[in-house]
Amino acid sequence: MQQCTAMADLQLSLMMGANPRSLPVLDGIVKPEGIDLVCTKGHPSEIFWRQLKFAEFDVSEMSMSSYLMALAGGNRDWVGIPVFSARRFFHVGIWIRNDRGIERPEDLKGKRVGVPEYQQTAALWTRGALEHEWGVKAQDIGEWFMERTEAVSHGGATGFKPPAGVKLTHMSADTNIGEMLLKGELDATILYIVDNNLVDRSKARLEDSPKMRLLFPDQVGEAHRYYQKTKIWPINHAMVVRRSIAEKHPWVVLNIFNAFQRAKELYLKELRELAAGHLEVGLLPPESRKALSEDPYPYGVKANRLVLETIAQYSHEQRLTPRQIPLEEVFAEPTLDL
Repeated sequence: MQQCTAMADLQLSLMMGANPRSLPVLDGIVKPEGIDLVCTKGHPSEIFWRQLKFAEFDVSEMSMSSYLMALAGGNRDWVGIPVFSARRFFHVGIWIRNDRGIERPEDLKGKRVGVPEYQQTAALWTRGALEHEWGVKAQDIGEWFMERTEAVSHGGATGFKPPAGVKLTHMSADTNIGEMLLKGELDATILYIVDNNLVDRSKARLEDSPKMRLLFPDQVGEAHRYYQKTKIWPINHAMVVRRSIAEKHPWVVLNIFNAFQRAKELYLKELRELAAGHLEVGLLPPESRKALSEDPYPYGVKANRLVLETIAQYSHEQRLTPRQIPLEEVFAEPTLDL
């Protein structure tokens, strides 16, 4: 009875993006047992900066790359929960200028390339794909240009310094990746963020400019090729909880995990019901039925071990972390067998 009373009295603050698989938690439809969540929605770029810099929230979405770097730097404020709120094939989003002779990924060598933040997870995965698929290492890029200023960057909170052999220039605060690309001051960018938030500045729509195109015009085709070869669907964001809370109330970790699992199941149930209607009237091919029977967004360490160990490997290879961080240090002990 005492434990139940303590559980019912625990109130935690949560901040994360409005991911559809997480909305039932944010909206209060699904509640973690024994926890009263006070929820705030925000843009991931801003969330990570606020957490890394000010540790404002008890539970939050977190950049996998920045979390690994924080751990490697001795920051023990957080412990991970294997709920993965975002994953994407990031390298298919590389933008290039048409007039720079860039036809293949290998042509990026020696070029001036923009990146919102060098250490961010999307950039880490893209550099990993460039190196392991096409032999283009970070040091092969002529010069990197980073948009975020140190004051509002994730790296400013983790003590990021450019790895040896990487030439990195911080952009002036009065310009951004989009403007520099359209002016011809950059040749390409490995990621482009135009969402309104406190951290990113670019606004131009690159798709509207005849000067710009995607390096991979068939993004779906390249993503499919990459996945079939590597079996990697890159994880971008995980959840973290304040370590002091997890140590004092160990049950919190699994209760939060279970809540997000239930929220995802609600989302998938609605998705499958919608898709079933399309199947019945022939708007989806029969092979889609098998895909609908599987969970495309598995949570847990076991189901994602390959991807999680790969990102830890890439972080070490790219010298963002001095060693490959084992998953036992990344995630709360009760979740390692999930």
